[in-house]
Amino acid sequence: MTSNEIRSKYLEFFKSRGHAVVPSASLTPENDPTTLFTGSGMQPLIPYLLGQKHPLGSRVANSQKCFRAEDIDEVGDNRHTTFFEMLGNWSFGSYWKEEQLPWFFEFLTGVVGLPKDRLWVTCFEGDEESGIPRDTDSAAIWKGLGILEERIRFYDAKKNWWSRAGIPVNMPAGEPGGPDSEVFYDFGTKHDTAFGKECHPNCDCGRFMEIGNSVFMEYKKREDGKFEKLAQRNVDFGGGLERIAAASNGDPDIFKIDIFTAIGETLKAYTEAVDLKRKRIIMDHLRASVHLIAAGVEPSNKEKGYILRRLLRRAIFHVMSLTQKDALIPLGQRSPIGWDERTHVVINAIVIAVVKSYPELQEQEERIKSIIVKEIGKFTDVLKSRSELEKVVRGSSGRISGRDAFILFSTFGLPIDYIKDEAQRFKLEVDEVGFREELKKHQELSRTTSAGVFKGGLADHSEKVVRYHTATHLMHSALRKVLGEHVIQTGSNITAERTRFDFKHPEKMTDEQKKQVENLVNEWIKKDYQVKREFMPLQEAFDLGAIGAFGEKYAETVSVYTVWDPKTKEVVSREFCGGPHVEHTSVIGTFRLGKEEAVSAGVRRIRATIEP
Repeated sequence: MTSNEIRSKYLEFFKSRGHAVVPSASLTPENDPTTLFTGSGMQPLIPYLLGQKHPLGSRVANSQKCFRAEDIDEVGDNRHTTFFEMLGNWSFGSYWKEEQLPWFFEFLTGVVGLPKDRLWVTCFEGDEESGIPRDTDSAAIWKGLGILEERIRFYDAKKNWWSRAGIPVNMPAGEPGGPDSEVFYDFGTKHDTAFGKECHPNCDCGRFMEIGNSVFMEYKKREDGKFEKLAQRNVDFGGGLERIAAASNGDPDIFKIDIFTAIGETLKAYTEAVDLKRKRIIMDHLRASVHLIAAGVEPSNKEKGYILRRLLRRAIFHVMSLTQKDALIPLGQRSPIGWDERTHVVINAIVIAVVKSYPELQEQEERIKSIIVKEIGKFTDVLKSRSELEKVVRGSSGRISGRDAFILFSTFGLPIDYIKDEAQRFKLEVDEVGFREELKKHQELSRTTSAGVFKGGLADHSEKVVRYHTATHLMHSALRKVLGEHVIQTGSNITAERTRFDFKHPEKMTDEQKKQVENLVNEWIKKDYQVKREFMPLQEAFDLGAIGAFGEKYAETVSVYTVWDPKTKEVVSREFCGGPHVEHTSVIGTFRLGKEEAVSAGVRRIRATIEP
């Protein structure tokens, strides 16, 4: 079964069971300082799992586009990808295990056609210290569905428990969580004893692949460290589209499913070199890059743009390596002449293949290709100059240190694969362990300095942050009035200390323009306009002039916040937004604009604060 068929049939299946089908949220989360990208289907829905009412009811389903930067270095095997789709269904207090587990079993066996004797399941074994019992209910349901007892395994909280803070002992008081039940597909490959004497669902030998996980959120941690039941029990299910397609194929290699077929065939047309790892990296990284660019990300040296640049440059390097006439010649000994032309042709063809697989991207095809072409030019210029790499080589005595390798990687954008290839040409080793340690320290520092309050992707809803949310809407409206209606949000990041707003605009703002925006926002705040929230059909919202974030897709029914004067009917802001916001503007405080700078070509970033 093709990926498109699986996605379509999944949504139809849950729609027929009372679920509202919602579109995929953006890959770049709005107003969430805790994470750069949407990494799970659950992430955009956390407020509803915590009790906020969803505008479409208590049952929703979707196929969420996801990106996980932490998986970049894992790509190259047969199952890791940075970009993927997560099929999801959620119950906000509507149904429970007795419906969820049989439904997913029916979908896998009755719709996708997977043989039930290839399915293994895992359940939570309980946590005696926290007073949480063994999940015998889920095990009994699976057994009743025909899963043999020996294929039902129990694991501890490290494997079969979900909360934003991880295992029960790490959860703060008041934090919700619950056990989960995972489904694995058994490909029947021979067990590799290097991974342990016995093979089991969580074994890393490659025989098993997780294809779905049902989280049953029913507990809240108390001050004494024990747990009590939540007033509202929620179901949170996520299933990997690509992984279910691989199971349908009966082949654990995700890169053999239909989504990658066109990309692989395109690459094969330009090279006969057999290097499976390189090809997988190219296929994954370019597919992910296309989707990130479509979501408004552009290559840069900061945050989201840095991740995109890292993906693109690694993919470009491997395309160059595979399309050289003689792939056995070390890259450093090959002529750089013609790199641009060959690389442009191959990557352009792959981008076209990716876009064809996702019709919603077609209107952005030319923009995507243009951004990638510019990055190819910048990267090949770096490679041709070779000055920084040669400095390191000249200063090395038999080995490139982990620190030097990381500087070449982080500061100059050289992929570690390229550094290793060049080191080999000079008969040098690279301290890869040291490099990984430097990379890990960098990642930990980035996480530590993130302005988020909660762990796991939930934006702060404190009183001051709520004021910043509404102030950001007013700023967006003021920017459009002062600079023009071409201004549109491409991203935002809100904390209790400030708001940061990215928007489309071709040039640096003048001091006068910044003053005009600041004055306009403060004028609206002083007039104490009302803020109202309405749920309405998408087309009605567009007809009323509601605006949203660049590249965002919306459901048929949307949440719209309007800042207006009920007496004069004057509307100063009307935007698609999930909230939260103040009820009237005078509580916001005094608005102050701060630093304004370029993020990428045609995109500016501005910061602002509010004073009590």
